[in-house]
Amino acid sequence: MKITDLLVKEGIELNGQAASKREAIDKMVDLMAATGKIADKEAYKAQVLRREEEGSTGIGEGIAIPHGKCDAVKAPGLAAMVLKDGVDYDSLDGAPADLIFLIAAPNTKDNVHLDVLSRLSVLLMDEEFTGKLRNAKTTEEFLGYVDAAEQEKLADEAKKQQEGQKQEAAPGKSLKLLGVTACPTGIAHTYMAAEALEKKAKELGFSIKVETRGSGGAKNVLTDAEIAAADCIIVCVDTNVPMDRFDGKKVIVRQVSDGINKAEELLRLAESGNVEVYHAGNKPAAAAAGGSGKESVGHSLYKHLMNGVSHMLPFVVGGGILIAIAFLIDGMSVDLSSLAPEDRGNFGSITSAAALFKGIGDKAFGFMLPILAGFIAMSIADRPGLVVGVVGGSIAAGGKSGFLGALVAGFLAGYLIIGLKKLLEKLPESLDGIKTILLYPLLGVFFMGVIMNYVIEPPVGALNTLLNNGLSGMNGTSSVLLGVILGAMMAADLGGPINKAAYVFGTASIAAGNYNIMAAVMIGGMVPPCAIALATLLFKNKFTEEERKSGPTNFIMGLSFISEGAIPFAASDPLHVIPAMMVGSGVAGAASMLFNCTLMAPHGGIFVFPVVGNTVMYLVALVIGTIVGAILLGVLKKDAKLV
Repeated sequence: MKITDLLVKEGIELNGQAASKREAIDKMVDLMAATGKIADKEAYKAQVLRREEEGSTGIGEGIAIPHGKCDAVKAPGLAAMVLKDGVDYDSLDGAPADLIFLIAAPNTKDNVHLDVLSRLSVLLMDEEFTGKLRNAKTTEEFLGYVDAAEQEKLADEAKKQQEGQKQEAAPGKSLKLLGVTACPTGIAHTYMAAEALEKKAKELGFSIKVETRGSGGAKNVLTDAEIAAADCIIVCVDTNVPMDRFDGKKVIVRQVSDGINKAEELLRLAESGNVEVYHAGNKPAAAAAGGSGKESVGHSLYKHLMNGVSHMLPFVVGGGILIAIAFLIDGMSVDLSSLAPEDRGNFGSITSAAALFKGIGDKAFGFMLPILAGFIAMSIADRPGLVVGVVGGSIAAGGKSGFLGALVAGFLAGYLIIGLKKLLEKLPESLDGIKTILLYPLLGVFFMGVIMNYVIEPPVGALNTLLNNGLSGMNGTSSVLLGVILGAMMAADLGGPINKAAYVFGTASIAAGNYNIMAAVMIGGMVPPCAIALATLLFKNKFTEEERKSGPTNFIMGLSFISEGAIPFAASDPLHVIPAMMVGSGVAGAASMLFNCTLMAPHGGIFVFPVVGNTVMYLVALVIGTIVGAILLGVLKKDAKLV
């Protein structure tokens, strides 16, 4: 596959104009839509904007490479735009972007297109090539320059493959360097950083091999022998990569953008030898995302927590929905009032069908806390922390500390292993082989068990019991206030930390038997897209033509509990949209609590309404919140330019 197989005339604009980065992205997405490569333009645009939130794709030198990989992409595609006047794109060097390539990658296992996209990213490092693209008079000429440069690149790659090496060191220089590059999406920046390091190393006469860890998997993987022989290893990443293999070597850890724009600086630093020796478990590679090698304590803790939550949620969602279905089956098959009091405790497993669903659901749900704690610990201390965290989470699940205890156990396990690594690092090298296999799990599990049982469980268990009893006893004004807070949190940042905090609280409450809290949380997440969809129908003068066309699709996303459908609208006018959404979601959460609605499933939107307690009033609460949010949008938003 060639670049010109993905880039077609319909996706090229040589005289583009944009007043802002957002407008430039909007026009690029329109170009991509014209190629027929995307099935859902708004969903794809939302993914592109989410990538920009992680860090600008403006790489400097007037170039930007926004990209998105999601189910909304039918086939891999490219779009290109030349902006004669440029646009402020938050680029790494502050320069306006005047050459933009947009990448669309399908969320499939077939990653043949990734090699093509990485090849384009590398070509854009060539100033002569980008100069020709900027000055192309016709789309045919533009495509011709791309095709010629690609042919030359392919020939160069074939030559390197025949020679059997990536780089040759200049005579008289024996510095041996290795590199690793990776970015969150693994499509463009990964390969651009690798190319920049290889190109600059060749100019300076150094030998270097760079491992790229992109969406298509790890390529050019470093061998144990190469690592052992290396003088220094340069790791330019914005995501975690395996680092234990570099134990005892001099390692430079930077963000991936430094690999692109500061390649010579990194190589000169490696040459100087003034580089710290890396010790396994000290810190993950991605900790240097700020360039200074440090990240805030709050961001670090949040990152570890989200690693645990992201691995826990599939167990919660799968198990929770199965348990909810079990209750639904028994509810439709058994008259609860006719059951003896001692049999009512078995509700959800009375009929054989319900018992099957509940048995499987309980098993999956039972892994929730051990998985949460295990992967928090693993994020902190790599693989040695996993088993210790899982054991701590299991103790919390079997005791009284529950969700809070599992959180404590996860962080405790991670830092316990880091402490053990430092304590045992002075042991003879001959014992290194048994540390991971024997000493870390043995000592870690023992100390974790003792600390959890005698230090953590008593106070945290008492606190957890107090909280659960308090939540269970909430009624009237107090429960309505809680519904307002949780609903508003779900709309505050639409998938960000505040939203995630409310959602995690809801899932934890399910485990504790407080089902009304999860109901308020889910309805709070359903309102923003639904309110926006309704507002685009009622207040057409407040939205652009494009927004009006895409607005109704948010009904589907909102009813499916996909809050992210509101992101493009919130991003374009956050000062007016977000407050309106928070009020609408807060009202819906309060109404859900007031009507005593319950939900035992942690996800699913309208598809799990059959297992909602007091379903009719839950739907009423959703309608009320949607109307309130839509009306506030109509009041707060200014008239849009109708285009």
